[in-house]
Amino acid sequence: MAELYLPTTLPPLFPGLTRRQEVGASTVAEAIDELDARWPGLRDRLCEPGPALRRHINIYVDRERADLGTPIADGSRIDVIAAISGG
Repeated sequence: MAELYLPTTLPPLFPGLTRRQEVGASTVAEAIDELDARWPGLRDRLCEPGPALRRHINIYVDRERADLGTPIADGSRIDVIAAISGG
């Protein structure tokens, strides 16, 4: 299992979702699919059709920048970061 940490903006949108989740996935895409199976619509918040990560979403696996195809090892830490912009 890997630990996945979500941005604070997502849990209020999905009842029962917490910032920290355990996932049994072998890639970032599979981890997102697993979360979307539990909380339908979550994938749409993280991914564009295609699929591709949304422009404002950054994902890191064990502190390395990741994409949907990045492998996840047992015990990995996955951080989903939403970019903040403004002026």
